[in-house]
Amino acid sequence: MKFLCQVWFDGAMLAARTNEEKHKLGVDSLGYDRDLMASGHMIHAEALQSPKSAVTVRMRNGGTEVTDGPFIETKEHLGGFILIEAKGMDEAIRVAAGIPLAKLGAIEVRPIHNFGPDA
Repeated sequence: MKFLCQVWFDGAMLAARTNEEKHKLGVDSLGYDRDLMASGHMIHAEALQSPKSAVTVRMRNGGTEVTDGPFIETKEHLGGFILIEAKGMDEAIRVAAGIPLAKLGAIEVRPIHNFGPDA
């Protein structure tokens, strides 16, 4: 089964870290990604830019509405994701618990819906 591990954290909390702490977090994160690749769990992972760089798109009344940033104010934002392969939710939770940013924020684990003929 495929699972999306969404990495949520408070950007201010990350910004308050020392350069050394940020560097260690980056090294630990890349190392964990390598471990996931070696174990066969990793499908794909990406870090996202700040919500300040985002736009929100809506189709309304036949037109496109584009607004800056996310629609709501929130302390935590989606900072990245890891798409994994796991045997079930328990294994996906174990994988998510190892994500280094889980110590600072939260990892939302969500199964990927299968629309294929085997669904």
